[in-house]
Amino acid sequence: MDLAGVLLALLLVLVLVVSLLSNLLVLLCFVYSTEIRKQVAGVFLVNLSFCNLLLTVLNMPFTLLGILRSQQPLGGCVCKAVGFLETFLTSNTMLSMAALSIDKWIAVVFPLSYTSKMRYKDAVILMGYSWLHSLTFPLVSLFYSWVDYNSVYASCTLHLKEETERRRFTVFTIVFHSTSFMLSLVILCFTYLKVLKVARFHCKRIDIITMQTLVLLVDIHPSVKQRCLNEQKRRRQRATKKISIFIGSFVICFGPYIITRLIELLPFVTINYYWGIISKCLTYSKAASDPFVYSLLRQQYKKVLINIVNRILKRDLYPSSGYNSSLDTENDYCLHRTN
Repeated sequence: MDLAGVLLALLLVLVLVVSLLSNLLVLLCFVYSTEIRKQVAGVFLVNLSFCNLLLTVLNMPFTLLGILRSQQPLGGCVCKAVGFLETFLTSNTMLSMAALSIDKWIAVVFPLSYTSKMRYKDAVILMGYSWLHSLTFPLVSLFYSWVDYNSVYASCTLHLKEETERRRFTVFTIVFHSTSFMLSLVILCFTYLKVLKVARFHCKRIDIITMQTLVLLVDIHPSVKQRCLNEQKRRRQRATKKISIFIGSFVICFGPYIITRLIELLPFVTINYYWGIISKCLTYSKAASDPFVYSLLRQQYKKVLINIVNRILKRDLYPSSGYNSSLDTENDYCLHRTN
């Protein structure tokens, strides 16, 4: 194995370890915190972390073996099962992120009717559709024997073996990526841009009130006034930054691999081996970044983790405050507020 192969293997090991630990922490917070379990968004987060965890445990190690051995590491039946799971889990994670964006959109744009528009039952129905949708395509690919070891990606995934099936396989691949990646991306862009619009509106209202206050306080110290103006600027940028991370991480991690899979449908195109592995590692990196993007960096999850650590160490940071997990709430409506 050359140096490039070693570096790619080390990169995948790093992604695997981070993904395993971070997704386990999200599931641990969900089990530990009553408040998190009460939130409808928790259903989507658990489904996302569960799928990422399965992808980490069942798919990443076999891709790593494929890189190290430069050949198929598994038998035919096991390879088909792993490829089936990869197609299902990847599609399911995309749709889970789309469901999270819908939940955020309803919470921010329709806050007064959120509890009636997004109930636990509605979340379960959305996840049921996500599972059914995600199962359809791997079942079809398994029926037509389009799941096999693909040396370009060093993994068991969608792969065309017979040229006579190219037209049918091309149609299948385009429809699959259109109804998973493109559908999820459209939903993400629509919902989060609506959320950003509302957040900017509220930031503008706060800015007006702040400026009126500064005008009235004629004796205010210049340094205090400057801090208020700096906070205005940070507040305007905070919502934009969060939305950019949600959409940007989705496009950066999944985009290169999806585009590569579509380009390789052309019979005269040959995909470079190292680029194939890099694009595959990028899709796996989404499983490692999702817990931080959607959960672990939020104040609510940080407090739950601190409480878990202190409980393990038999310490109590809040002996007189009656601290409990029900206080670990974060108002997702106010995207412009400081975490």
